[in-house]
Amino acid sequence: MKKRTVAIFGVLAVALSGCAAGNTDGAAPGLSTDDLAVTTPAGGELDLATWNLPFGEPASIDPIKAYNYPENTVVANLCEGLMQLQPDYSIAPNLAESVESQDASTWIYTIRQGVEFWDGEPMTTDDVVYSLGRQLDPNEGSYWAGDVAGNIASIEKTGDWEVTVSLTRPDATFNSYLATPIGNVVEQAHRVAAGDTYGTPAGGVMCTGPYSVGAWNQGQSISLERNDNYWNAQKVAKTAQVDISFIVDAAAISNALSTGAIDGSYDVPLGSIATLESATNGSLILGRSLQIIAIIGTGNGAFADPAVRQALMLATDREAIAATVFEGTAEASSSLVPNNAWSYANDVFEEGRADLRPTAVDIEAAKEALKAATTDLTQPISIVYPSERTYYADIISEISNGASAIGLTVVPEGVPSAQFGAFFSDPEARAGHDAFVTANYMDIPDPLAFLRTILGSAGGQNYNAYSNAEVDGLLADAGAASDNEDRATIVNEIQELAMAELPWIPIVDPSVRLFLNDRVTGVPASFVYLYYPWAADLGAAE
Repeated sequence: MKKRTVAIFGVLAVALSGCAAGNTDGAAPGLSTDDLAVTTPAGGELDLATWNLPFGEPASIDPIKAYNYPENTVVANLCEGLMQLQPDYSIAPNLAESVESQDASTWIYTIRQGVEFWDGEPMTTDDVVYSLGRQLDPNEGSYWAGDVAGNIASIEKTGDWEVTVSLTRPDATFNSYLATPIGNVVEQAHRVAAGDTYGTPAGGVMCTGPYSVGAWNQGQSISLERNDNYWNAQKVAKTAQVDISFIVDAAAISNALSTGAIDGSYDVPLGSIATLESATNGSLILGRSLQIIAIIGTGNGAFADPAVRQALMLATDREAIAATVFEGTAEASSSLVPNNAWSYANDVFEEGRADLRPTAVDIEAAKEALKAATTDLTQPISIVYPSERTYYADIISEISNGASAIGLTVVPEGVPSAQFGAFFSDPEARAGHDAFVTANYMDIPDPLAFLRTILGSAGGQNYNAYSNAEVDGLLADAGAASDNEDRATIVNEIQELAMAELPWIPIVDPSVRLFLNDRVTGVPASFVYLYYPWAADLGAAE
């Protein structure tokens, strides 16, 4: 099931931008990845604000169908988890008052009392058990019923206000995932009554969040209406209504933001950077991210040889891609884990990252790595990308330049976006192709969780049948390590193996690109807006 959800993201991720035209000399004036923002200054009360979803309209607002930018960016303000991801990437109790775990196999949650759904009905422990159980019900078709939810052995009400989740195998990352839709709570009676219309404009949802669903004009916009009876009095939304549009055209987005028709947007298109950096009515802000651009191997052709992948990475000017294609809004990737994408053991992870190979081009080292190849090096290497998004072609062109310098041939292969999405879910679509691009992200700020999906023998994003018994053992050891520093030490070891085997070639770590009109402020600038109620922090600039 995890592969299905990633496929949907793969289709929508190509809407990130059009051609990365603009300042070809590097970063736009004033932009820097040296000090990425986490939050924006707090704001005051506001009657109405407007926002945009550059990836288009949500297909559903049912939390268990929320695994993409449009859905998650809306649902994060409506439905809440037992835990909540914070702008600084820490994980805090939310609908659960507290959590206990002795061995990472059993997680005991004390459920918060006094919480009401929008219709005034109290949230009960039974609603919590029902909601978590939806992930395991094949009739519900949860997009999250994969690596994490698939490890749940049982969900039981073990007290009036206590829920115990038992896992098949220890997983120290599990509690963090309850800040995602895996841990979202919905009203059971409403879900049952809504039937097949649940999550649609006709059926809606019933949750506990700081906003409820207002008018949903399909194809145009959806409104969020403040929940004035929100259980957390300290976090009642500052803006009474937020109207969210579904503009996907890069030029139209630039125009709407620069003229003030829209107050703000995350993930502004790369082609809009120059326009928005010079806008007089607002600011373009770069934030701390959990995103990565990478090349995924399919297990086919010359790219299937680890020595070839290593040589290509060493020969590719990733720093030039960050400076030109991303106009200075990204940094070259030195790992399959995006930089600063963790919420614990910072010193350990920083030390591990410092030990990795530098990102600068090294042609001689690339040629040396290629000597270990056992494949036919005369065969061209095809890298597939969505043809509508030419910035991907620019990335592959830079990879091709490096390949030529070491005697390899890389051929870009553009396919329509609808066809490209199948590469994330259908092995037959990948047949005959060597690699494909991905604009990927970490669900939670834990490198273990991300590396497990890529390197685990049964990982949801293991597209080239990579299997290494040593890695699988280390992944299991890390999952069972309750001590953060111990877990980080093991993860660093996994990271080193990952960078030697390179099932993916990391290219750049993009920053969050947030534009805010001068009249508004308060939203987080970090990559938490898929799971954190960002709109509740949006308010009037003072």
